[in-house]
Amino acid sequence: MAHSVGIKDVARAAGVSVGTVSNVINRPDTVATETRARVLSAIDRLGYVRSESARQLRAGRSRIMGLLVLDMGNPFFVDVARGAERAAREAGLGVMVCNSAQSPGEEAEYLSLFAEQRVRGVLLTPADATGRNIEGFRRHNIPFVLVDRVAEGTTECSVSVDDVAGGALAVRHLVDAGHRSLAYVSGPPGLHQVRDRRTGALAALAEAGLGPDALRELPTERLDVAAGRDAGARLLGLADRPTAVFCANDLLALGVLQALYAAGVSVPDDLALVGYDDIEFAAAAAVPLTSVRQPAVTMGAMAAELLLEETEPAAPDRPHTHRRVVLQPELVVRRSSLAAR
Repeated sequence: MAHSVGIKDVARAAGVSVGTVSNVINRPDTVATETRARVLSAIDRLGYVRSESARQLRAGRSRIMGLLVLDMGNPFFVDVARGAERAAREAGLGVMVCNSAQSPGEEAEYLSLFAEQRVRGVLLTPADATGRNIEGFRRHNIPFVLVDRVAEGTTECSVSVDDVAGGALAVRHLVDAGHRSLAYVSGPPGLHQVRDRRTGALAALAEAGLGPDALRELPTERLDVAAGRDAGARLLGLADRPTAVFCANDLLALGVLQALYAAGVSVPDDLALVGYDDIEFAAAAAVPLTSVRQPAVTMGAMAAELLLEETEPAAPDRPHTHRRVVLQPELVVRRSSLAAR
């Protein structure tokens, strides 16, 4: 195994003390010009790279924040990561992005990894509906901000979108188009976002004088295209098929669209379709998808900024206070929901 060049090797090659090498690296103005040049020459000749992790441990401050999301296969979370990375980079920090794959077990493992690495803080979209993983992580005293989730029952910061309002936007649009029998392809029922979007959908139905039985729920185990195709097959098998479908995210909606297309069912003429998130693929689908837009990049950036604010030394007159930031969604109407009824 090749020998890793250390600070002692540089000191030996330059004929100086370890302390002098350290000063050249960290406080170059305190070292005489000739000595500094000799040390820098040795560093270049030996290919020495200082251990950033060791330096951070000595200083007690990491330059890495963790980001743990539900599914990096979902472009929505890619945009969240883009926003977080941009804000972190401007502050001179990096982001360690991890994917829980909607698994509480994997989430727990990554939170343990973040604790072992002593990251500056964590941006977290929880997969564990029980909250046990968060409770376990608190004992490490590492700050965290919840992303795409309201910090209910906690004191931490959070940045989320009003999913109740988003669900209402989607279903109100369908009801205004004349639909009275709808389906909700909902995803895993344990996720708060899924439940909140359903709550909004039911509220919009109630506004129109329709009861909860006007919304047929089709839960799925995951929030991906394959789960959407499965839900589409179940939808096609219903004896009293609804005339419109609202999906908990765009990946589910794209899967439903594939199943309907394969069966010769026309969208929107036979069945209207609305998704959620407004990912890039929504506008580029075979039938451009009406969707509820979430400001994902903004969400990631704001969450990172809150975490940076919390982990930077606070000014005596401006102490950090935890905040819940709730952003508003926007309905983007496209062809998939525009058939005349």
